[in-house]
Amino acid sequence: MNEGPLVLGIETSCDETGVGIVRGHTLLADAVASSVEEHARFGGVVPEVASRAHLEAMVPTIERAAASAGVRLSDIDAVAVTSGPGLAGALLVGVASAKALALGLGKPIYGVNHLAAHVAVDQLEHGPLPEPCLAMLVSGGHSSLLQVTDVTVGVEPLGATIDDAAGEAFDKVARLLGLPFPGGPHIDRAAASGSSVYVDFPRGLTSRRDLERHRFDFSFSGLKTAVARWVEARERAGEPVPVNDVAASFQEAVCDVLTRKAIDAAVTHGIDDILIGGGVAANSRLRAMATERAEAQGIRVRVPRPGLCTDNGAMVAALGAELVARGREASSLDLPADSSQPITTVVA
Repeated sequence: MNEGPLVLGIETSCDETGVGIVRGHTLLADAVASSVEEHARFGGVVPEVASRAHLEAMVPTIERAAASAGVRLSDIDAVAVTSGPGLAGALLVGVASAKALALGLGKPIYGVNHLAAHVAVDQLEHGPLPEPCLAMLVSGGHSSLLQVTDVTVGVEPLGATIDDAAGEAFDKVARLLGLPFPGGPHIDRAAASGSSVYVDFPRGLTSRRDLERHRFDFSFSGLKTAVARWVEARERAGEPVPVNDVAASFQEAVCDVLTRKAIDAAVTHGIDDILIGGGVAANSRLRAMATERAEAQGIRVRVPRPGLCTDNGAMVAALGAELVARGREASSLDLPADSSQPITTVVA
């Protein structure tokens, strides 16, 4: 149980200050301080507010994680931190904190890719990753299909969003429907009491012509606009908007496209395992639809529990522990924060 490197991970790419401590594939602590309530009145994350919240939360969250894990900071073998992609100011707080910690403790530092960390976190729940596997990462900033052979070396991008990411669409549609921010959990709850076939919303990039150019890419901007026009038409006619039905119909369209393209990519590339990560992976309909459709194709689906799908320090620590275990080279102390760090760069 106590085998493997002891790694502390820091995540500050957006509005969650996450600190996780992992030993090998065993999660010891997952402390999170969220500033989401400070952003709610703006209807989205405000970068400057997020950065200041990270500054205030960093030391208490590190102390809380160490106490929860029952370890001293001097016991850890390495420090891992999200170096990108994400909000530049928010990333800088995490990277600077990790550098100070690593320097003070005399430990190596690993600046890791946020998306690769979302893949690695599944090891904390389901053990070593199948190699290869197909990772579908869906969040507020990303909707990506990735072929993962070795998560510590690099991944091959197969498809990505060309406009709004799935999570961003959830937030914008929730706002249209008068639901709170962040939109994902509220749409999921509303949809549970609605009809998924009440409105036949469009499925982006699924026409024959689109599939020739963007077979594994995603687009949710048109869907968001379609929902807005539908709601506006009801309001102009003086008719009530059936929030639960619209939420369910919108959610069905998003999940249909995501799962359809993921399974197509897995079949095309001969991959038997799909891993779903990112905040939208907590969506109950997405989890159910992906599992049902994959099983019909003889494909296995792995999804971490909802708490590990959203941004957290545990995922950063998990990737860090894997990097240490496989003897990958650490980052230097002049490690930069890169808001547009490509997925092909796992360690900065």
